[in-house]
This record gives sequence, structure tokens and C-alpha cells, in this order.
Amino acid sequence: MRKTFSALLVSTLVLSGCATVRDSRANPFNWFGSARSEATAQTVNTNPLIPQSSGLFSSSRAEQATYKGRPFDQVTDLTIERVPGGALIRATGLAARQGIYEVQLTPANEDELPVDGVLTYRLEGVEPERNTAVGAIPTREVTAGRKLTDQMLAGVRTIRVEGQRNALTSRR
Repeated sequence: MRKTFSALLVSTLVLSGCATVRDSRANPFNWFGSARSEATAQTVNTNPLIPQSSGLFSSSRAEQATYKGRPFDQVTDLTIERVPGGALIRATGLAARQGIYEVQLTPANEDELPVDGVLTYRLEGVEPERNTAVGAIPTREVTAGRKLTDQMLAGVRTIRVEGQRNALTSRR
């Protein structure tokens, strides 16, 4: 009877200690919290009808190689999942109209390095040349993802994904 009671008492104490591991920073599921929405500063858009460079010797090859995506209207969801060797960023955005394609998470800086512990991306997509319908919300929702390695996450405390009207952040 004493051995059974002792085993029951020890197992109860061990199981009650599991709640602290669930909420601790040692649990990999808690490394990135839930996303929070923040307001962004309005940027001045350039007129796409006015050429930036023109002339007899201007190169059109450089224009073909650049990505012509524009930021999404708003970012609605941000999920960061731990995967072996790093993390996977998955951002869902809501476009202003239907037909957006080549959606990607574009780094805010060329080197894709964190600035003061914040790794920033823009959710961008290419708009079709012809006008399309606005449509219902599910037809304008698009999801993009990006894999980050453990080396890229070395100094990162916060991951931020920006749209035109808002930004979502997730902290470690």
C-alpha cells in the first residue's frame, strides 16, 4: 500500500510540473508568439506611366530582371512554424482586386539581415495589366511562404511582414 501511494504521489508531482514546461521558452512551440497588427507609414508611390530612365542607350535588360511586384493592401495572417534546420514564414494577404500573381515575401534589405533584431519582409505580388474585378474576399486572398535557416535566425527577435496599410509582427 505504501509503495503504491508513494508511486501515485511522485507521478502526480511529475505531471503537475509539465504545465511549466508547456509555458516556458524551452518549448519550441513557444519560440514565436501569435502575430500582432501594427499600423504602417504611408509611402509615396511613383507613377508607373512615367519612365524612370529613357534614351537611346538605356538598357531594357535590367528592367526585365527586376521583380515588378507591389505591396499587398493588407496582411491578414502571419504564421511562423519551426521546421528542421530553421523556420517557415507563412503570410496571408488581402489584395485590393483579383488576379494578383507571382506573390512572394520580399526582404526589406538586400542582405536579408535583421536590423536591431527585427527581420522585415514585404508581401508583394504582380498586378495584371488589364483591370480585373474586385470580387469577394476569398477570391482576393493569397498566401506566400519563405524558409529561413537557423543561421538566418541567429540574431532575430522579431519577424515583421508589411503590407500597404498594416504590418504583422511575431516575437520570439
